[in-house]
Amino acid sequence: MREIIAAVFIIAGMLVFVVALLGIYRLKYVMNRIHAAALGDTMGLGLVTIGLMILGKDVFHIAKYILIILFFWMSSPIASHMIGKVEMLTNKDYDERVHGK
Repeated sequence: MREIIAAVFIIAGMLVFVVALLGIYRLKYVMNRIHAAALGDTMGLGLVTIGLMILGKDVFHIAKYILIILFFWMSSPIASHMIGKVEMLTNKDYDERVHGK
């Protein structure tokens, strides 16, 4: 039973990764791509790691997975923000695209 629940979480996480990957390639604007990539990082990785935590052998494995989730949940928004800031500062057409001027 534990393996089935873990497989559901892992498969759901992989589906989120696939949707995020499609969003990265199909969306045209950088800010939309950042959003798709950030969703894949946080939600997809979270679901896969929860599935692995269910399969974990002992407390140390589960603690490592929790640390992995915490690291990605702290670093992914910061990285997305920095990429967005670089886009805003370097793109000459940013105001037209965002504000419609």
